[in-house]
Amino acid sequence: MLDRRRDERLTRSARRAAFFCGAVGALAAEIAAAGSRLIVRSGPALSTVLRLAREADAHTVVWSAGYDAATASADRDLQASLEERGLRVLVVHDAPIVPPEETGTVRTGGGPGYRALAPYLAAWGAVPRTGAAGRVRFAPPAAGGEPLPEPQRFGSDAAPAPDATGAAARAALSAFMRGPVLGYAVARDVPAQPTSKLSAHLSFGTISAREVLRAVDERAADPFLLAEERQSLRAFSLALARRDFFLQLAWSSGGRRDRPLQERMRGFPARRSHPAFAAWSAGMTGYPLVDAGMRELAVTGTMHPRVRQIAASFLCFDLGVDWRVGRDAWDALLVEDDPALADGNWQWVAGVGADLAQVPRIFNPRKQARRMDPAGTYVKRWIDELADVPPADIFESHARSRSPQLALDLFAAGTYPAPVVDHETAAREYLRRYAAFVRERRTAGTW
Repeated sequence: MLDRRRDERLTRSARRAAFFCGAVGALAAEIAAAGSRLIVRSGPALSTVLRLAREADAHTVVWSAGYDAATASADRDLQASLEERGLRVLVVHDAPIVPPEETGTVRTGGGPGYRALAPYLAAWGAVPRTGAAGRVRFAPPAAGGEPLPEPQRFGSDAAPAPDATGAAARAALSAFMRGPVLGYAVARDVPAQPTSKLSAHLSFGTISAREVLRAVDERAADPFLLAEERQSLRAFSLALARRDFFLQLAWSSGGRRDRPLQERMRGFPARRSHPAFAAWSAGMTGYPLVDAGMRELAVTGTMHPRVRQIAASFLCFDLGVDWRVGRDAWDALLVEDDPALADGNWQWVAGVGADLAQVPRIFNPRKQARRMDPAGTYVKRWIDELADVPPADIFESHARSRSPQLALDLFAAGTYPAPVVDHETAAREYLRRYAAFVRERRTAGTW
């Protein structure tokens, strides 16, 4: 079913719209092969579902839960309205591996949840693994529907993504399990090495996180694995658990999507703009790892997970820009559609969410580049201006640009720009403002 919220999410990103339409087309083909038909309807959720239930003579309505605050609230309202009208409603947790309630502290419809990652991981690991899901049986529906959605409906000129299928997702998973996953403990921090490439598939449900974890468990059963290979499998499992952590965090927190989870950080005076924001968006900050990540995002609709943290840190701390500005900028480019994960990860980087560190963790983009991409392999892949620069020179300091506009002018001339800010100076200034905010709150008794 297509409603206003879904339309808004798809309209924001042309790539997302193309992937969604491809996934819907693939689902329709799978259902047709099973002897049934996918029914597409659009309109207000309550009236659309009620009408379809009457036409299909259905007594039970089932859907997969949403986790961001707006979708979770809409789910609860829809469930209550349908039950008042005599329909049975089942809202299932299909996105996470472990449903939020099964970790022990989360109540349906909101509850305390886990705010710290370590105790959540312990609870997550103690939940028994679920078995394989049963096969759905379809009956030929009598109700009519609309044509399958096309990307043009959402303002995209692209064709439906051909790889937005369960078969493509399972092929990607199989290829990852055959080799790259055994080096994941290193690859998660080395952007030139491959990761799973499953984020869009997971967000649209063309593959389930439970199926991915089962593949990890099956790979771990190999008795001939080396210790470091088993460590990589554990690290990838923990990455899946971290994904569940942010989903349960959104599910249990309630409230407005834009509100920082840390009450003590609400009201921190982050900027809504910066003269260098355009340079950050275009991958022209003069910090190679940040710029390579932003250009990868612009070209592919995704970014290496570690580089995401560094690019987000640069925006929040070096430029002092509000995390919500960065989240929304990326939302227009990303293929994946996981607002709950986007909120959780951006707040964690910005130090206003589930990250309980005493002071903000500020990534040094030049040190991170030297550590994670010392040969400049990833940087050269995405920054043409540096393709012929010797690796030893790529991360050398440049004289600081006097203005972000100069960085844009240099790029237009085919020259890689100098840094738009001095990292050390910007980090000290952010920490000064942070310390002043803390002192003010402590004086007021609100810290």
